[in-house]
Amino acid sequence: MYQPTMTTWILIIFGSITCFPLLIAQLIILIEPKGTKAKDILIGKGEEWRDKTHFKSAYGLAIADWVFFFPIFALGIIGILLNSFWGYFLFSISGSIQIYINIFLWFFEREYVYPSNGPLKYYTYIWGNFMYWGIASMVYGILRLYESIQ
Repeated sequence: MYQPTMTTWILIIFGSITCFPLLIAQLIILIEPKGTKAKDILIGKGEEWRDKTHFKSAYGLAIADWVFFFPIFALGIIGILLNSFWGYFLFSISGSIQIYINIFLWFFEREYVYPSNGPLKYYTYIWGNFMYWGIASMVYGILRLYESIQ
């Protein structure tokens, strides 16, 4: 009944490719918050934090992603692989978390990140893929749950 489909696998792979590099970068900032490596990965090689708010938001979002997003995302995938209802439910929630945070980042980061990266890079990996994956996984999870109650 809850067997993964080809779409499920595409969303799991796309989500992993999109989210795991960011989670690794965030782990680096959690381990060494003021380190050069964290700045190079999160804001650009040789760049500095714009101000304390910029640093604190990056640090706070790293904590939030590791405390909330990553466990829900990972457990959702595990649940899907176990063919369970709760797997699709958690997968859908992880997608909604990505939508939520990236709406915030659209207003908070766009004026700095978009000009230095251009539209192709920005609307794919830097911002877009998180939104695309979030919307697709949320809708897909809801549809899978809906079809199971029919």
